[in-house]
Amino acid sequence: MKKVYATASEALEGLLHDGMFIAAGGFGLCGIPELLIAAIRDAGTKDLTVASNNCGVDDFGLGILLQTRQIKKMISSYVGENAEFMRQYLSGELELEFNPQGTLAERMRAGGCGIPGFYTKTGVGTVIAEGKEVKTFDGEDYILERGIVADLSIVKAWKADDTGNLVFRKTARNFNPPAAMCGKVCVAEVEEIVPRGSLDPDMIHLPGIYVHRIVQGQHEKRIEQRTTRKKETA
Repeated sequence: MKKVYATASEALEGLLHDGMFIAAGGFGLCGIPELLIAAIRDAGTKDLTVASNNCGVDDFGLGILLQTRQIKKMISSYVGENAEFMRQYLSGELELEFNPQGTLAERMRAGGCGIPGFYTKTGVGTVIAEGKEVKTFDGEDYILERGIVADLSIVKAWKADDTGNLVFRKTARNFNPPAAMCGKVCVAEVEEIVPRGSLDPDMIHLPGIYVHRIVQGQHEKRIEQRTTRKKETA
């Protein structure tokens, strides 16, 4: 089965349609599938529901799909670094389903493992619990959260072999493995494709059975918040 594609657009060919549900890896601008996001923008696919920790920044990452009004709904934990995200939400132009970060990660993982739902204490007694089933275990209330199954997962990895085994680099792993797991189809962009058999099996973070297509490319790797200090003088 051929998994390696020459470009991000080719890797997404035949997968995109209006109104689809996409799970995207990344945290802030760390480990985001920037090439695949740009290809979705260029394809013009609209009315998207996107599950991702956040929505990038105003001019990068998923933020570029907000600029082009291609996203209808976000399922996210955090909106603070994207002024357009906040503006669209507060003006009613964008639907938003807030999820605590751990809940969102577990919803993705559960969907990828065939688990339709799970109970958690996180969010009990808050707006997160509104409209959700509450069940009591050992005298404590828990809310039911549904597993996420997306039409498409887009993720970013450090290395891959041609079978789709993935290795992520340090904190860039973040939401990528659970996001990859929950998609009916998963497309991964990577920095390097290595020969089959060269990856240490104990170092593989996501097995290739979850990954359907791979594209190698160059990545900008922007820094979301750059903090520096003045050089000290003697």
